[in-house]
Amino acid sequence: MAGQAASRLAFITGASSGIGQALAARFHAGGYRLALVARRTSEMQAWAHQRGLTAAHCGIYSADVAEPDSIIAAGHACIAAQGLPDVVIANAGISIGMDTSARTDIEVMARTFATNNVGLAATFHPFVEAMVHRGSGTLVGIGSVAGIRGLPGHGAYCASKAAVIAYCESLRGELRTSGVQVVTLCPGYVDTPLTRKNRYSMPFLMPPEAFADEAFAAIAAGESYRVLPWQMGVVAKLLRLLPNTVLDKVLAGRPRKHRQSAD
Repeated sequence: MAGQAASRLAFITGASSGIGQALAARFHAGGYRLALVARRTSEMQAWAHQRGLTAAHCGIYSADVAEPDSIIAAGHACIAAQGLPDVVIANAGISIGMDTSARTDIEVMARTFATNNVGLAATFHPFVEAMVHRGSGTLVGIGSVAGIRGLPGHGAYCASKAAVIAYCESLRGELRTSGVQVVTLCPGYVDTPLTRKNRYSMPFLMPPEAFADEAFAAIAAGESYRVLPWQMGVVAKLLRLLPNTVLDKVLAGRPRKHRQSAD
C-alpha cells in the first residue's frame, strides 16, 4: 500500500499559502507526489526546500488561474513532467467585498468569476479526457459555505461559490459512469491570509491543518460533497431552511467584507 501511495500524484492550485499549502503538506504526508501551482513560485520553492522535497517528489508550476491558457499550460506541463495526476484540487480563489453601485466593483466581480469559476474549469480541463480514458481520477472543487446563501457585501464571492457547487454537481453527473470522481468541499471559516482581514465573527474557525486533514479524508473516501467542519454543515442546513424574511433579520447590521477600493 505504501508503494502504491508513493506513486500517486496530487495537483494543487493556490499552493503558495493558506489552504493550498496545508493540503500540499497533508498529501505529502499521505505519500503523494506533488504538483504545486501558483503565481508565486518562490514561496512554493521555499516550502519544498524546507521539507527536503526534491524534484522527484514535488513539481512547481507558475500559473495564473484567471488566465485559462496559463493554467491549462501548467496542467499539460505537469502531465509531461510528472504524469497524469490521481487527484486535482482546484483550490485557488479570491474573496473581495463588493458594492454593486460602485463601477470599479463590477470589475472585482468579473475578476472573482474569472478566478473562482472559469479558473476552476480551466484547471480541470487538461486532465478530464485523460482521466476518463484511464478510468480513474478525482477532481476536487473548493466551494464555500458562503455559496449556500447570499451575504450582504459578499455578492461576488457568494455567487462564485454557489456557481462552484452547481458546476461540480453538473460535472459529477457528466462523469458518473467514467470512473472519475468529482468531490465538492465547502469550508466554513479557515484561518488563512484570506480571512484574517474579516471584520466580523467567524464561528468554528479552523486551522488550515485541521481543514486539510478533514479534506484528505473526504477525498480519500470519495465523498461527493462535504461541508467542513461538521458544525458548519449543521449551520449550512439551517441556512437552507431559513425563510428570506428571517435570514434578512439575522444578517441585518452584519459587518461587510472589505472592498478592494477600501483596503
